[in-house]
Amino acid sequence: MSARAAQAGMAQSAFLRAVGLNEPIRSVVDLQAEADLAKINGDLGRVAGLLKLWLAEKPGFGASAAKVEAMMIEFRELQAGVRIKMGMIVKANR
Repeated sequence: MSARAAQAGMAQSAFLRAVGLNEPIRSVVDLQAEADLAKINGDLGRVAGLLKLWLAEKPGFGASAAKVEAMMIEFRELQAGVRIKMGMIVKANR
Protein backbone atom coordinates (compact mmCIF):
# COMPACT_ATOMS: atom_id res chain seq x y z
CA MET A 1 0.00 0.00 0.00
CA SER A 2 2.73 2.46 0.94
CA ALA A 3 4.59 1.73 -2.32
CA ARG A 4 1.49 2.57 -4.37
CA ALA A 5 0.99 5.79 -2.41
CA ALA A 6 4.63 6.73 -3.02
CA GLN A 7 4.25 6.05 -6.76
CA ALA A 8 1.34 8.46 -6.79
CA GLY A 9 3.29 11.03 -4.77
CA MET A 10 0.64 10.93 -2.06
CA ALA A 11 0.56 10.33 1.67
CA GLN A 12 -0.94 6.97 2.61
CA SER A 13 -4.02 8.63 4.09
CA ALA A 14 -4.63 10.67 0.94
CA PHE A 15 -4.09 7.58 -1.19
CA LEU A 16 -6.59 5.56 0.88
CA ARG A 17 -9.11 8.39 0.68
CA ALA A 18 -8.76 8.64 -3.10
CA VAL A 19 -9.13 4.86 -3.49
CA GLY A 20 -12.15 4.84 -1.18
CA LEU A 21 -13.82 7.61 -3.17
CA ASN A 22 -12.96 5.85 -6.45
CA GLU A 23 -10.92 8.82 -7.67
CA PRO A 24 -8.34 8.25 -10.40
CA ILE A 25 -4.83 7.74 -9.03
CA ARG A 26 -2.04 9.19 -11.15
CA SER A 27 1.58 8.39 -10.70
CA VAL A 28 4.35 10.97 -10.36
CA VAL A 29 5.77 9.63 -13.63
CA ASP A 30 2.54 10.58 -15.40
CA LEU A 31 2.70 14.09 -14.01
CA GLN A 32 6.35 14.53 -15.07
CA ALA A 33 5.62 13.16 -18.53
CA GLU A 34 2.74 15.60 -18.90
CA ALA A 35 4.96 18.51 -17.83
CA ASP A 36 7.60 17.41 -20.37
CA LEU A 37 4.94 17.10 -23.05
CA ALA A 38 3.67 20.60 -22.31
CA LYS A 39 7.21 21.99 -22.68
CA ILE A 40 7.76 20.21 -25.97
CA ASN A 41 4.38 21.37 -27.21
CA GLY A 42 5.35 24.96 -26.36
CA ASP A 43 8.61 24.52 -28.26
CA LEU A 44 6.68 23.23 -31.28
CA GLY A 45 4.39 26.23 -31.15
CA ARG A 46 7.31 28.65 -31.02
CA VAL A 47 9.07 27.01 -33.95
CA ALA A 48 5.89 26.99 -36.02
CA GLY A 49 5.20 30.63 -35.13
CA LEU A 50 8.69 31.71 -36.16
CA LEU A 51 8.46 29.81 -39.42
CA LYS A 52 5.07 31.35 -40.18
CA LEU A 53 6.37 34.84 -39.40
CA TRP A 54 9.42 34.34 -41.59
CA LEU A 55 7.35 33.00 -44.48
CA ALA A 56 4.84 35.87 -44.19
CA GLU A 57 7.35 38.70 -43.90
CA LYS A 58 10.15 37.56 -46.16
CA PRO A 59 9.15 34.71 -48.41
CA GLY A 60 12.28 33.30 -50.03
CA PHE A 61 14.60 35.79 -48.30
CA GLY A 62 16.79 35.69 -45.23
CA ALA A 63 17.56 32.01 -45.08
CA SER A 64 19.06 29.48 -47.37
CA ALA A 65 17.25 26.32 -48.31
CA ALA A 66 19.71 24.43 -46.09
CA LYS A 67 18.78 26.54 -43.07
CA VAL A 68 15.08 26.06 -43.69
CA GLU A 69 15.64 22.32 -44.02
CA ALA A 70 17.65 22.27 -40.78
CA MET A 71 14.82 24.08 -39.01
CA MET A 72 12.29 21.63 -40.35
CA ILE A 73 14.45 18.71 -39.16
CA GLU A 74 14.48 20.25 -35.68
CA PHE A 75 10.71 20.69 -35.88
CA ARG A 76 10.32 17.00 -36.79
CA GLU A 77 12.58 16.01 -33.89
CA LEU A 78 10.38 17.98 -31.51
CA GLN A 79 7.32 16.25 -32.92
CA ALA A 80 9.00 12.88 -32.33
CA GLY A 81 9.65 13.96 -28.75
CA VAL A 82 5.95 14.66 -28.31
CA ARG A 83 5.08 11.20 -29.62
CA ILE A 84 7.56 9.59 -27.22
CA LYS A 85 6.11 11.45 -24.24
CA MET A 86 2.59 10.56 -25.30
CA GLY A 87 3.61 6.91 -25.41
CA MET A 88 5.03 7.20 -21.89
CA ILE A 89 1.73 8.56 -20.59
CA VAL A 90 -0.28 5.85 -22.31
CA LYS A 91 1.97 3.09 -20.93
CA ALA A 92 1.84 4.54 -17.42
CA ASN A 93 -1.97 4.62 -17.44
CA ARG A 94 -2.38 0.96 -18.40
